[in-house]
Amino acid sequence: MKSAMHYGKAVAGWLLVLWAGSAIATEPYHIGNKLSAASLDEAVTQTTEKLQSGGFTLVGTHRPSGVADHAVVVVTYAAMLDAIRNAGGAVVAGAGIRVGVKADGTLTYMNPDYWYRAYFRDEFSAVEPTVKALDSRLQAALGKTGDMGGDVDEEDLADYNYMMGMEQFDDDTLLTEAASFDAAVKTIQDNLAAGVGKTAKVYEIILPEQQIAVFGVAFNDTERGEGWWVNKIGTENIAGLPYEIFVVGKESHAMFARYRLAIAWPSLGMGTFMGISKAPGIIYDTLFAVAGGVDD
Repeated sequence: MKSAMHYGKAVAGWLLVLWAGSAIATEPYHIGNKLSAASLDEAVTQTTEKLQSGGFTLVGTHRPSGVADHAVVVVTYAAMLDAIRNAGGAVVAGAGIRVGVKADGTLTYMNPDYWYRAYFRDEFSAVEPTVKALDSRLQAALGKTGDMGGDVDEEDLADYNYMMGMEQFDDDTLLTEAASFDAAVKTIQDNLAAGVGKTAKVYEIILPEQQIAVFGVAFNDTERGEGWWVNKIGTENIAGLPYEIFVVGKESHAMFARYRLAIAWPSLGMGTFMGISKAPGIIYDTLFAVAGGVDD
């Protein structure tokens, strides 16, 4: 009887090892084919042309202040917008498809499987065919030579956080509440146009029938903007930018920085993360102002 119990425990132990080993790790970015560009301007132009020829719609280009020789091209994909319309809510944060571009022609772009597992969470299986089609279309337009950015197990993305106790995607991200969806959108548009908090609009995607919208935000302050923390945590993951502010109904939201930065830079070491410990507060305060918030 005793030997049978030991045998059962041994089998259970091996099953746990095998189960743990079967988890599939994925990375946040694909590496595209290197461009022949001789400058950042050329690289951005070539990337944009490839994406538009591949059926994508350009919505914005971002050159992060203080991050030399890097840019991000942001596009949309019609089928993914339809999936976001059907899902509604905070998933709109993922409507922009981001491609990182370097002056030397290096291309990296968001891995749809990684990001949409995180954003659609329990509803991912319903949109997986669309995600795969999007991934195939991106690879056809930009090529793929590998993946990069840091491993995360697929099964962990729906409930991802950097470490226990830190925020997740669906934690309370409310910034402000307006009188209506249109009022919330207009406030953000006006404040980005006015450069509130030394910000600027990178792109906007508005789905009025569902009353959801997302804006890509450039943080241009030389001391408090994105340049200082991106240079600290690594420009290789540049396709993690720009940061988003999004609207659901009358409410303006922004993901917690300890989630949003961590999922875009998942291999970030704790020491480096602590080196940008002021960034989450700065990001919140800036987007609170962009959303029309007023400090008491």
